[in-house]
Parts: sequence; structure tokens; C-alpha cells
Amino acid sequence: MPRSNRPRPGRPRGRRPAETPAEPLDLDRITSGLRRTVVKRTGTWTVQQVSAAAAQKVYLCPGCRLDVPVGQAHVVAWRADGLMGDAAALADRRHWHAHCWRMEP
Repeated sequence: MPRSNRPRPGRPRGRRPAETPAEPLDLDRITSGLRRTVVKRTGTWTVQQVSAAAAQKVYLCPGCRLDVPVGQAHVVAWRADGLMGDAAALADRRHWHAHCWRMEP
């Protein structure tokens, strides 16, 4: 039997309402999922990807000493095993080209 597209009595037209209200976005939870820890010869690093849409400033890549331009996806890295603590390591973070970060020992 073919399906009927006519609305049934008592049911509103269009989409059904959501059964549970939408949970507000938690920025810390979103960004923490993108962070990872990488162990290299130079130490343990916390690494986070930056999308092209989020890249709003020009940075100097410590790997090749060239600019990371506005609108280019790149990597932000900081020491996870810093001697001065997490706050100092986060303040000393560096923006790398993704290729330069992969090439860094």
C-alpha cells in the first residue's frame, strides 16, 4: 500500500519537535578533544591543530623561520613536561607549519 503524505489529525505539520533540549556547547570539551600528547626526541609536547578558519594572525614558524599566514591551517605545540609548570609552557607555545612539525625530531 502506498504511503500517505497527508498530515494526520493531532500531529503538527513539519518536523517533529526535539525530545530533549539541545545541550549548550562546552568550548573546553570541544578543544580538549583536539589536543594530543606527542613524544619526540626533544621531549613530550602537547599539540593542537588550528583550522584555516581559526588562523587569524601571522606567526613565525620555528622550524623553517617563515611566516604562517592568516587563513592557513597549522599546528600549535607546547611542552607537556616543562620545568616551570603548565602555565609557563602554555605561554611559551609555538605555531608551526604542519609539515615542519612532522619533520621536527
